[in-house]
Amino acid sequence: MSLRFGVSLPTCVEGMAYPIRFADHTGIARVAAEAERLGYDSVLVNDHLSTMPYVRAGFDEPPRFYEPMVTLSYLAARTSAITLMTGVVVAPMRDPVLLAKQASVLDHLSGGRLVLGVGVGAYRAEFESVRPDLAGVPRAELVAEALEALRLLFGERVASYEGRHVRFNDVEMYPKPVQQPLPIYSSGNAAGTLRRAARLCDGWMPAGLPAARLAEGVRTLREHAEAAGRDPGAIAVAPQMVLCLGDDAADAVARFKASQVYEHLVSLRGTTLKGIGLDAYVSENLIGDAAAVTERIGRLAEAGAGHFAGMIVVANTVEEMLEQMARFAAEVAPAFREGTA
Repeated sequence: MSLRFGVSLPTCVEGMAYPIRFADHTGIARVAAEAERLGYDSVLVNDHLSTMPYVRAGFDEPPRFYEPMVTLSYLAARTSAITLMTGVVVAPMRDPVLLAKQASVLDHLSGGRLVLGVGVGAYRAEFESVRPDLAGVPRAELVAEALEALRLLFGERVASYEGRHVRFNDVEMYPKPVQQPLPIYSSGNAAGTLRRAARLCDGWMPAGLPAARLAEGVRTLREHAEAAGRDPGAIAVAPQMVLCLGDDAADAVARFKASQVYEHLVSLRGTTLKGIGLDAYVSENLIGDAAAVTERIGRLAEAGAGHFAGMIVVANTVEEMLEQMARFAAEVAPAFREGTA
């Protein structure tokens, strides 16, 4: 069994997955370079333009959110082989023509290493702050139109699009991406996310799903893909999971519950993690000793996962994050590499 593994970088997650002042741009680059050195396949960056109300209420100091496309351009010059992913770009907050231009240029700057994860975004309050004129629009509609627009802009010499919310005319956008097609992943757990993945995307990137629910999602994805006349096997399944290795189960759970990641997950119970209890989250995620984490990865792979795209590494300092990354690379990843068990 050969799987791919990636690390979620601490870009737009201070005050959420990580403490305030966890890492500046040099710390982010350090983690990315170490991920490449350790043999990880990908690094992934998040997207927030404004601080969420619960973060403002919990901290006196504001977090630093490093914009994903600019950050990946910075990292493209400091790495040579690792895949650079967004997980996610929040399409409702972005102009599709500008996003297409950014992605195309970034694919060139990185030598064809970009994977563009696109999603609705977990926090409606942020969307309404950034784009108040669209506050009444279903965000799923904005995502679907953005995906259709991106495909046209990446593929057509001159592109025009007339949707309910997204419109542009006679746009000649060059350079086109190095990769044809540029990989786009539909990100999230909702039913609409699966439909968009099957119709318009090259991958599905769910978050924190237990193995049984992942398997159910994969079955639904394949049904949608077949109905759309596409090869289901050509659509990657790349879940995001939490990683916390300990000497035993109790040690790992204690580390997890003492982390900022745990507080962040509590905030997502009504959105991204709706219907997933925190106890089940612990038992189904990559939280435990090396043997337990290896077993859980195996079950998720049997459910359909092929790429653990952006593991959220539990840590309260960069040094702790690097230690966890090294431990996973030495104690878990080798079991899933080509030519091993």
